[in-house]
Amino acid sequence: QVHLVESGGGVVQPGGSLRLSCVASGSRFSMWAMGWFRQAPGKEREFVASVSTGGDSTYYTDFARGRFTISRDNAQNTVYLQMDKLKPEDTAIYYCAAGTAYYIVDSSHYDYWGQGTQVSVSS
Repeated sequence: QVHLVESGGGVVQPGGSLRLSCVASGSRFSMWAMGWFRQAPGKEREFVASVSTGGDSTYYTDFARGRFTISRDNAQNTVYLQMDKLKPEDTAIYYCAAGTAYYIVDSSHYDYWGQGTQVSVSS
């Protein structure tokens, strides 16, 4: 069992930045690949980025590549998502999730989910 709690969401102007955090408790954090997903109103949940168990490999979807950075600190049981150059279309609830392989973007392959944190980008 892994319990995940996200934080760091909020309201930001276009072009601004936010850093999301996800703290894990329970099963050994370093065993799990970690991913970030998001869900906007009226849309399906979509993959954003993921990181391997050791943090040495990452994977991004097209809209995130170059603007978002995923990282993890296994000593702190935490995964981060640094989001820069935010756009109004980035408005969504952002979820972290624990899975078995970082290169899988299908949400059904992630076993544990946090409750989400709201990100709103608006002027």
